[in-house]
Amino acid sequence: MLAVIVLLQSIVLAIAGPVTSPEYLPLRVAEAEGYYAREGLDVVVRTTRAEPGPAEALGQGQADLAATSVDAMVRFGPRSLTQGPRLVFGLTAAPPVALLVPTSQASVVRTVNDLPGTRVGLSSPGAPEQAWFGWLLARAGLSVAQMSIVSHGARGLTAAVESGDVHSGLVHEPSASRLVAAGQARVLVDLRTPAAVVQAIGVPTVNAAVFARADRRPRDRDLGAYARAVLAAERRIASAGPEELGARLPRRITAPADEFAARLEATRAIYLGDGLVTADQLRETLALIRAHQPLPVTARVPAPEEMLHVEPLRRVLSAPAAR
Repeated sequence: MLAVIVLLQSIVLAIAGPVTSPEYLPLRVAEAEGYYAREGLDVVVRTTRAEPGPAEALGQGQADLAATSVDAMVRFGPRSLTQGPRLVFGLTAAPPVALLVPTSQASVVRTVNDLPGTRVGLSSPGAPEQAWFGWLLARAGLSVAQMSIVSHGARGLTAAVESGDVHSGLVHEPSASRLVAAGQARVLVDLRTPAAVVQAIGVPTVNAAVFARADRRPRDRDLGAYARAVLAAERRIASAGPEELGARLPRRITAPADEFAARLEATRAIYLGDGLVTADQLRETLALIRAHQPLPVTARVPAPEEMLHVEPLRRVLSAPAAR
């Protein structure tokens, strides 16, 4: 009897850490649930400590695909236009945060226009959400120079909002939802879903995405297979309970169980519909990034239309089996 040997297409995928980041959960679920293998792909996942890591790995030819933010990719990714990044799958519209006002500060900060002269808390200096915050302020005719920006670390920021040590804070999920549910804070600006981002800043944007390199992009059929796997993972996240989903994921992602359950519940609505990103979306995001902090002089950013390579994803979505 002849043995049939199936050769899987090997792809190295670099993902921004930490491993608990909700923005990249679909990529980890696709691995854990065997969706990559089902599509004929042997995806080797490498996690980096922070968002610049995957961009640098792509630029150095150490990864075939990189999952990170648009900001990190244009600042730390491939420098040559011939190597330039190509966005192949969009994940989130913005960092999943909400600008919260502690209940004790509710009389001080009622709207964004009340922020000048107040203390605004962040998780860390240079956090990605600062670009969206700066754009939000600009829409209101304000700037960060009019307020005191203080960094507390993720846990410290939650505590600062609880105690009222800040007048407002850009809090990540699931802590933001937990503080609101407990009555300890209210949402001033919501960036946690694509629809909320449009309402908050007036335009659709993209934050986390999967990128390839122009000169060594995987074959379109492999990108289509990859897209099918990630779309299946997003459907799985939307429908599965924490115990069911966590049964296959590594413990470093799901422990402790109560935190994973809260993180999963807060994660379900953050992803872009079908992973599609438009040139206008990318254009607005690049404008937002540049307005927050100028790009390095060595950066060679392709035009938004050139930076997108979503035709394999479009073909997957238009196929009858995708419905």
